[in-house]
Amino acid sequence: MKAEILRWLERVDLARRQREADPELQRKAHEVKRYQQRRFEWTYRDLLASPRYREAAGFFLVDLYGPVDFRQRDEEFARIVPKIAALFPAEIISTVLDLAHLHALSEELDSAMATQLTHEPIGPAEYMRIWLEVGRRQDREAQLAMVMEIGKALDRYTRRAWLVKVLQLMRGPARAAGLSSLQHFLERGMTSFRSMRGADEFLAIIDSRESELMRAIFAGDPTAQSELPT
Repeated sequence: MKAEILRWLERVDLARRQREADPELQRKAHEVKRYQQRRFEWTYRDLLASPRYREAAGFFLVDLYGPVDFRQRDEEFARIVPKIAALFPAEIISTVLDLAHLHALSEELDSAMATQLTHEPIGPAEYMRIWLEVGRRQDREAQLAMVMEIGKALDRYTRRAWLVKVLQLMRGPARAAGLSSLQHFLERGMTSFRSMRGADEFLAIIDSRESELMRAIFAGDPTAQSELPT
């Protein structure tokens, strides 16, 4: 598992270095990320306005879909992977693996879409076009599956008082080990999911909407544009 985490983090680093070597690609990738965050805000505006779901929806928006530079968190992961089993329970390590895999796929897909981008600012028609140019449906489906798995894991963790306590006790050691970003991510996720008092409906909504939008875009269905922000 530790070798897999490092492999995904190496792919994240490669995608980042390729963009840094090409300022135009870097700029376009950031535009893609910003549009995708707007798309999430649009698609889930009801969840973001919901007293029950807004905290978890905000966590997804910032920590999983946002145009944020996760370099510090990635560097922490890579540095601590050889010793991670001694610091976190096995379940947490499995979630770290899913997070690293998700991050690698997202970075690669965003770079691929940026390469195809020709019309700015991005609108619904251009977003659909570059999505179809890139293709990689299997990777898109894997991306969604990992988002769901991370969400389910965070929901499980909130029901395990011992695990919540372990994370709280880990604050000092994590900070001392240079793992504060990972610690904050896990705590933010668990806090936001705990506030829902059950995540089944929340995750089902995301799975359904993302799957339907993916189906419509890959089918070239023009009605999919109405589900994208202008």
